[in-house]
Amino acid sequence: MTDAAAEKPHLRLLRMVAEVEPHEVKAVLTAFAYFFFLMASYFILRPLRDAMGTIYGADHLQELFTGTFVVSFIVAPIYAGLASRFRLASFLPWVYGFIAVTMVVFYALFRAAPENRWIAATFYVWVSTFNLLTISVFWSLMADIFSSKQAKRLFGFVAAGGTVGTIAAPAFTALFVKSVGTDNLLLISAGGFLVTMFLVRALETEKKKLALASPDAQKTSLDRRLGGNPFEGFMLLFRSPYLMMIALFILAMTTISTVIYFQLADTISKEFATKAERTQAYAVIDLATNSIAVLVQLFGTSRFIGRFGVTAGLLVNPVIMVIAFLTVVFSPVLMVLGSVQVVRRFAEYAIAKPSREMLFTVVDQEAKYKAKNVIDTVVYRFGDLTSAWLSAAVLPFGVAGLAVAGVIISAIWFPIAWMLGKRYEAVRGVEASTEPAPAE
Repeated sequence: MTDAAAEKPHLRLLRMVAEVEPHEVKAVLTAFAYFFFLMASYFILRPLRDAMGTIYGADHLQELFTGTFVVSFIVAPIYAGLASRFRLASFLPWVYGFIAVTMVVFYALFRAAPENRWIAATFYVWVSTFNLLTISVFWSLMADIFSSKQAKRLFGFVAAGGTVGTIAAPAFTALFVKSVGTDNLLLISAGGFLVTMFLVRALETEKKKLALASPDAQKTSLDRRLGGNPFEGFMLLFRSPYLMMIALFILAMTTISTVIYFQLADTISKEFATKAERTQAYAVIDLATNSIAVLVQLFGTSRFIGRFGVTAGLLVNPVIMVIAFLTVVFSPVLMVLGSVQVVRRFAEYAIAKPSREMLFTVVDQEAKYKAKNVIDTVVYRFGDLTSAWLSAAVLPFGVAGLAVAGVIISAIWFPIAWMLGKRYEAVRGVEASTEPAPAE
């Protein structure tokens, strides 16, 4: 049966790209589709969110980052509390259903007051909050389905599903935002989140099948409540040196991305006059980033990590950003800044992101859903918050001044990435040594 299945064209293609085994095909393709609709739904909103930030004021972005951190800090324990009260199999799909409802609400608000500064700010904060939550839920589920051994082969391909979504969405936005209208993007996004909701249910079924068919798959169940209290994610984080190292890595990463974000927002707000033009500019940058990233994810991620390891995957971005920021110091213009954003994002999405998510395959289920959520939302947004105020303070010295700060932060990020990668390899080695020997 295996030989016959191997003759099927789609399976040969999956084997060539990600070494997908026959019993993994349905789970992997469902995960691919799930991430596609999730990221497409968000990336339809992302240029609109960034344009709303310019309506509030590019010189006041640090206030929006502060609001996002506060809301993230509130949402994290609410999410953990609900996960403690409801079965994961019932709770996880409704995370996306709730997001779809909020998009319909914002559609009505924007129709009523299209240029209202406070509605724009509220939308910016909410989208910036839930996007991390929904992506964190996705990768928590991936780490709860696939083992670290499977993740090395499969996470690059799964991540490509999201990247294809991030190509389709900004391409659509860049081409049709002026004819469709920015408000209608909200309804399109809401429809995508509803599709994602049903794909989560399908993937939950595939998890059960994969757990029975594969000795490598995670054996945990989604037919349970996590238990504990709403603040247990924070407690798990502070008790674990390993999770704290991941948090430090995220802090450095978000600081770098926020510095670039401020550089780009300041430049775009000066170069383009209207909301539609700014939305289109952000969409073009997203399209260029993700077109490159998907090729690396499909044909390079698993091979790179398989050959050089997770540590090398974590080190890619710090090395690239030192070089990129030095370039900006000498040439702080829109073309260079846009190119730096493209290079940073594709390296993160194609290599660093899958490597980072593999770190959670070796922790227990509570840490996957609770501590990971705190790291991916509260810690992430705390990094945004601190670097936003830092960037606002440095911005009067110009884009080149921000680039100097970026070089310093990237140099600090490098040893953190190195130590974290070595720690993962040590934990993975202990895990492997406790696995039962395969049957003869």
